[in-house]
Amino acid sequence: MRNGGRLLVAVTVVVAACLVMWALFYPANVLALADSIVEDLSGENPHPIVLLPAPAAPELSAVAQLGKKIFFDSTLSASGQRSCAACHSPDHAYGPANDLAVQLGGPTLSQPGFRPPQSLMYLAHQPNFSIGPDSGEADSPPDLTLLANQSAHLERGQKNAGVTPAAPAMVPQGGLFWDGRADTLQAQALGPLFNPVEMANTSMAEVKQKLEHSPYKNDFVQLFGPQVFDNATLAVSEAMSAVARYQVEDRSFHPYSSKYDYWLEGKARFSQSEIRGMRLFNDPNKANCAGCHLSKPGADGQPPMFTDYQYEALGVPRNPRLAANKNPAFFDMGLCGPFRTDLSQQTQYCGMFLTPTLRNVATRKVFFHNGVFSSLEQVLAFYNERNTAPQKFYPRDPAGHLQRYNDLPIQFQGNIDTKDAPFDRKFGDPPAMTERDIRDIIAFLKTLNDGYQGDIK
Repeated sequence: MRNGGRLLVAVTVVVAACLVMWALFYPANVLALADSIVEDLSGENPHPIVLLPAPAAPELSAVAQLGKKIFFDSTLSASGQRSCAACHSPDHAYGPANDLAVQLGGPTLSQPGFRPPQSLMYLAHQPNFSIGPDSGEADSPPDLTLLANQSAHLERGQKNAGVTPAAPAMVPQGGLFWDGRADTLQAQALGPLFNPVEMANTSMAEVKQKLEHSPYKNDFVQLFGPQVFDNATLAVSEAMSAVARYQVEDRSFHPYSSKYDYWLEGKARFSQSEIRGMRLFNDPNKANCAGCHLSKPGADGQPPMFTDYQYEALGVPRNPRLAANKNPAFFDMGLCGPFRTDLSQQTQYCGMFLTPTLRNVATRKVFFHNGVFSSLEQVLAFYNERNTAPQKFYPRDPAGHLQRYNDLPIQFQGNIDTKDAPFDRKFGDPPAMTERDIRDIIAFLKTLNDGYQGDIK
């Protein structure tokens, strides 16, 4: 046995002896302390679990293979230089490869976007947009306006790690994009094709013509029949359906290969910093990240997705680097506009954006719906001191007044979360986390990156 192993055994024996003596006086604390010490000494999960096994990775179907060709085809854009992969790089967790707050698009790649593209990973698990409890297999789409009106008077509940969210009837949930305006991967793939600041096509006919002259035209005919190009809407719909199949079938979009996944199953060890960061992440009185970014496997044995799929108004600072924000009258208010219009009158949702998964978050270069922060250190500093030291994040007007929550009109600022830790602190209070705490939380967040290459049992 190596010297390190002997030392570990000796320390464990001494600790066990102390536990036995302490148990005579404090028996209720022994199990919790023992678990803590096992974690601290070895970095292993003291209670490994068996996650639902990921499905096998068979060869892609013919439809998914076509979808892959479409995904990487830049000729489908007005510029001829923008494919899906241009903003959703496989080498960057299917997010942007650069550090721009928003991407450039349009016919000449000179038009700045409005929001940072989100990662496409794990989107196949995203539920449809809804307001209130899961409606299941409803016979008809829910009336969102009616549901929003019914829940408008309800007080928002606090979110604590390990506790079922208290406001499922109040907070909207599910959907794709930052504002949940699409429900299917097919609809999500369709959006950028016609966005004037992205791929910038002007009609279904224009896209159909490009598909009809693509190198994979024969694949279309073989899969969908010789008349597929007779109808532009049908052709484009089939193309986006193929892209969706590619995202569902290709394991690179949902590999579940992070260090955290392996740790959950007892196959990897955490460092001391990662252990501390995980505890802080889950602590409802500290970082409280798990209040929204759920870190426990589901009841069905699925690995955790690190999101509750709900919406939050966090009051992040306005990003002055965005072209749209040069207009002081412009506000991106998420669920109630400007890109989503069906909830524009539901002002209780203004400023709310989707809580994204934190899987692969450490690979990202910009954060939040406006890309205002460029590092996890900045993000956690904002969470930690938004209320206790707001002058660090918000500008002052010419008269010297602090412009708090400056990216949301003042009449909607009551929507901003001030109840959940660490946002429950007041100006001048000590922040919830120390600098070391923040370093450890970031160490833990890095364990959520897929493609772990360390020791695996």
